[in-house]
Amino acid sequence: MISIAVVSPSIILCGTGVVSLLALIFKLLHRLWWTPTRIQKLMAAQGIRGPSYRVIHGNTKEINNMKTQAMSRPRNLTHDIVSGVHPHIHSWTNIYGKNYLQWHGSQAQLVITEPELCREILNDKERAYPKMEPIHFIKKLFGEGLGTRTKSDEKWAQLRKISNHAFLGESLKNKIPATIDSAGTMLQRWKNHEGKEIEVYEEFRLLTAEVISRTAFGSSYLEGQHIFEMLMKFYFLISKNLFTIRLPSVISKVYKTKDETEAEKLDLGIRDSIVKIIQEREAKAMRTGEEGNFGDDFLGLLLKAHHDADVDERITVEELIDECKTLYFAGQDSTASLLAWTILLLALHTDWQDEARKEVLQVFGKQNRPNHDGIAKLKTLSMIINESLRLYPPLVTVSGRTANREVRLGKLTIDPASNLELLIKPLSLHHDPDFWGKDVHLFKPERFADGVGNATNNNLAGFLPFGTGRRMCVGFDFATTEAKVVLSMILQRYSFTLSPTYVHSPYEALTLCPQHGVQVVLHSL
Repeated sequence: MISIAVVSPSIILCGTGVVSLLALIFKLLHRLWWTPTRIQKLMAAQGIRGPSYRVIHGNTKEINNMKTQAMSRPRNLTHDIVSGVHPHIHSWTNIYGKNYLQWHGSQAQLVITEPELCREILNDKERAYPKMEPIHFIKKLFGEGLGTRTKSDEKWAQLRKISNHAFLGESLKNKIPATIDSAGTMLQRWKNHEGKEIEVYEEFRLLTAEVISRTAFGSSYLEGQHIFEMLMKFYFLISKNLFTIRLPSVISKVYKTKDETEAEKLDLGIRDSIVKIIQEREAKAMRTGEEGNFGDDFLGLLLKAHHDADVDERITVEELIDECKTLYFAGQDSTASLLAWTILLLALHTDWQDEARKEVLQVFGKQNRPNHDGIAKLKTLSMIINESLRLYPPLVTVSGRTANREVRLGKLTIDPASNLELLIKPLSLHHDPDFWGKDVHLFKPERFADGVGNATNNNLAGFLPFGTGRRMCVGFDFATTEAKVVLSMILQRYSFTLSPTYVHSPYEALTLCPQHGVQVVLHSL
């Protein structure tokens, strides 16, 4: 007689649970220990060292502690700011060399501060260095916008073409009158501060928000005010969580931190507000009997692409919204930062302020509005803006790249299996005496007297305020033109000196910001 053993279902379930647990443990060990150890050995064999990897956190705790200490120390009013903004990079490049390995959790990051290698990655002629997926909070804010889209595919090329059309050439020229009108409104407010202190960073945030609202979305700041307010809250969350390790996706789907919950609410609110603006533009086209004619500004061009009769050329609603979110933020923040730091530099270096004013008055006079042809003649102001972008670049970190195949980068071989993130830090490049000379930390606009290409000992490789290559910030010309218009109008009306209350504390959020604002005293001319 044959005996058949009956296995209890509970034993089967228990066995399955043990196998699953073992598989999970193996996966975690592979991710948190074996892979980082292998990458460290591979990079060390090529002469690349760095701070020791710590399980789970990597080097994020060290970085946070170093940044907190740097921010808490009193700072002298100096343009030598790398040790304060990026204390970890300042310390580790001195210890390990210009290129070193650090860890964001278990993600290996190769920090590159050799200009030629940075330019090779960003120019990416062989399409070997795609963007990496950004951290959770940045991805949540910008989605698949131009700045964060990981693939340089046909869709990316289409969206880039729309942005180029909206912010370059004749379109850029046509935005100058709206910029002048917005700056005029700001300067009307400034009449109440003549002979008094004024905090200009917040003034420039309001100004640039108004300019981007009018020129890109055909609205006013008041109509987009709620969006900007939510963006600033999101901005704070991102800066707060730049070096925070997110819980594994399996856990984070069940348990969300307070900041993640807040980010989701803000994202939904921003999205709803942008959808409302989109719907109003579509309704306006229908009311005027011009369906399909949504206008020639950025929003109009996006809507035209969204309603394209060719399905293959059509962009989705989500792509449209992500592009709007990206521009609402980038169009405001970078230019506000540029203007604030330039005013600080001119308040400190009044001889250059006098030179810039002399040039502006020669080109436009005391009463005339700036114009496109005159802006092109402002050589001194261009030199000043470039030196401001060098010392205080809005973009202090270029979004990470990786290698999609085995590549040779300088003397290094990058293996795509390592999923190595390549980080480029323009701030460090801009303050490197090997490329700018011993006077690297001095404000010397004359560096750019013969153009950007002749300003360094290494041609263009060490100057990356808005990136370079195919994925260079599309708003670069728009930002610098806006800055020239605004600065010209200020110089026509006022001289200014630095207020005694100013506290020098540049810090990194998504851009390089003055932590306590920029206070100057206005003197009417």
